[in-house]
Amino acid sequence: MSFAIIETGGKQYKVSASKILEIEKLDAKKGETIKFKNVLLLSDNKNTEIGNPSVEGATVEAKLLDNVKDRTILVFHKRRRKNSRKKNGHRQQHAKIQITKILAKGGKVVDEAKIVEKKKVVKETKKDIKKSVKK
Repeated sequence: MSFAIIETGGKQYKVSASKILEIEKLDAKKGETIKFKNVLLLSDNKNTEIGNPSVEGATVEAKLLDNVKDRTILVFHKRRRKNSRKKNGHRQQHAKIQITKILAKGGKVVDEAKIVEKKKVVKETKKDIKKSVKK
């Protein structure tokens, strides 16, 4: 199983092809392709490359699925016996991405996600169902 370790937003993530992650918010639009050049480790079935601090020429490509907000975290401050309290809420913003390709030196593809197309579901209305039952 091939994988890579990338760094983004001050955090490190272990990624493999077609994996969906929530990372720190990115300044990109929905559906855009993002390239991560800060690859710390690259491993395929045969060998492993460890960067010093990063692997030269290695990149990881991902598709931005959506920019989302996390659940609300309440921040509550109370000073006892002073009748002083403050309540505040915070929702952290995240980017939801899907890893599409892991590339080694020279653009050699180490791993690639398989694209699966969604089938269209045809909804039948009540009128269509009644017509088909009468026949």
